[in-house]
Amino acid sequence: MADSELTYTVGELTAAINRQLRAGFGSGVWVTGEISGRRDSGPHTYFSLVEDIDGSKATVSVSLFANVKRSLTPMLAANRLELTDGTRVRVFGTLDVYAPTGRLSLKISNIDPQFTLGDITAARDAVMARLAAEKLLDANSRIDMPTVPLRVGVVTSIGSAAWHDFADEITRSGHGFHLVAVDARVQGDQAESMVASGIATAVAHGVDVVVVIRGGGARNELAAFDTEGIARAIATCPVPVLTGLGHEIDRTVADEVAHTALKTPTACADWLVDRVSGFVDGLEARAQKVAARTHAALARSAERLRSRTDRLSRIRLVLDRASNGLDDRAHRLDLLDPVRLLERGWSITLTADGRVVRSIADVSASDTVVTRVADGRITSTVVSSDSDGM
Repeated sequence: MADSELTYTVGELTAAINRQLRAGFGSGVWVTGEISGRRDSGPHTYFSLVEDIDGSKATVSVSLFANVKRSLTPMLAANRLELTDGTRVRVFGTLDVYAPTGRLSLKISNIDPQFTLGDITAARDAVMARLAAEKLLDANSRIDMPTVPLRVGVVTSIGSAAWHDFADEITRSGHGFHLVAVDARVQGDQAESMVASGIATAVAHGVDVVVVIRGGGARNELAAFDTEGIARAIATCPVPVLTGLGHEIDRTVADEVAHTALKTPTACADWLVDRVSGFVDGLEARAQKVAARTHAALARSAERLRSRTDRLSRIRLVLDRASNGLDDRAHRLDLLDPVRLLERGWSITLTADGRVVRSIADVSASDTVVTRVADGRITSTVVSSDSDGM
């Protein structure tokens, strides 16, 4: 080996590379990429920035040390951002080869929040434009909400605070809700496919309504609900979809296409409880009206019956009086009945042609007369008809 050939120790080589990196990139460099493999080690945070290039990935390791992390936290909080997997970021830092591992890493000193927010907005706007072109933005809101939505599909991370807040509120209502719970990731790479398939699963169980909920979080943690897969699953769902994604300020694409967008899981539960309670209250009010009308109708009928009973009573009194009058007249008629008179000793004399003999002038000598008595007839011949013969 020639004496002119420079030989480095490992430590010397690492130091030389770092000198070249500082010389080549000056005070630092801005790099864009998607966060992947985020992990915390004590107060420090590490992750990779990745980029897809023709089906392959380019990767650079990133270090966010505690002192820088403390200085950046207020800015991230003000913009409601979290450094989570799947978030696209633009970061500034210095390149360095860590001698113990020989690994090249980017030591972050600054983050551009507007890049991430702009990326989120751009992706959201693109999805909204495609849905609008297909007239899907209000498709779900045009579906009629059931009057009593008791079978509820719930797509969320089962066991999370969002799930418990929703379920507890539903249980306390005392109504007969039946929950079909479908577990799904609500942030990260798997959230889009899991939430979309969860909606389809809930519908397959014959629910009246689907509720998609999650707890509060940073703006970029809601990015899954700006994705086209979830938006289409909601927009094309055959039953109404309610969203309660735990954020007070932003509206995701999922909120835009949902039948009803509410702020929190608890608000979703309250909305459903109020709808069912309203139906029950209305039903009870109608039942009370029916009962009141029935009572009034019965009272009117009873009054009419009493009135008719009184009139019938008065009629009966008149009839009784008339009946007594008839009985009296019948008795008097009975007393005047010729048969009764005959029984008392009276008799009736008739001429041969049946005329009543009332005077001696009614007959002549040799006339035949018939005298009726109580027990028969006596036929006689008139000998004389002068008054002296009586």
